[in-house]
Amino acid sequence: MNLYKAIRTYLPGVISWLFNIHVHGSENEPPEGGYIACSNHISFVDVLTLAVAVKRQLRYMAKKELFSIPVLGGIVKACGAFPVDRKGSAVAALKKSIAILGEGEPVGMFPTGHRFSGVKFDTTKDEIKSGAAMACYRAKVPVVPMFIATKNDRVVLFRRIDIYVGKPIAYEEFGFTKGGAEEYDRGAELIYERIAELMPEERRSL
Repeated sequence: MNLYKAIRTYLPGVISWLFNIHVHGSENEPPEGGYIACSNHISFVDVLTLAVAVKRQLRYMAKKELFSIPVLGGIVKACGAFPVDRKGSAVAALKKSIAILGEGEPVGMFPTGHRFSGVKFDTTKDEIKSGAAMACYRAKVPVVPMFIATKNDRVVLFRRIDIYVGKPIAYEEFGFTKGGAEEYDRGAELIYERIAELMPEERRSL
């Protein structure tokens, strides 16, 4: 068994154990076809925890330099990442994501872009970007909202992580007509609202 196959075989179990992952609503994941998984972003390991929370392999963009690092490169690849030149155009990365969706594969995106460790998601609405909504419009696929919940919104080894998988937002729900910044912004707000609805009551800000 080569490194890649070994990682794909054993990594999910190791990650689930290390981060004490509990998944809710896994039946909401579309069994086939492309979809965009959108969640809050609280840690650099979110890609790993979400990767084992769904039945199908999510694809993520990652800077190309990671793929040349021994062992780490294999882990990144096994988690479904595809290389992106961060010095290049963001449009190119988005086009790559749309192409993958068009091939029927799911793609993971973090609507806030940056990580917000220790910050409640319902205080980050101003940070939401419209890239996921644009990808939805271009690829004509549903969006699956997800929420990562853990104590104090910080990921710590062996501390329980609950991942909530919401019902897909159908493409038609976005009400797209011709695309454009205004429609993408409205779509981004809808995605944000559906993610926020998955937040356990005790995680909400006062």
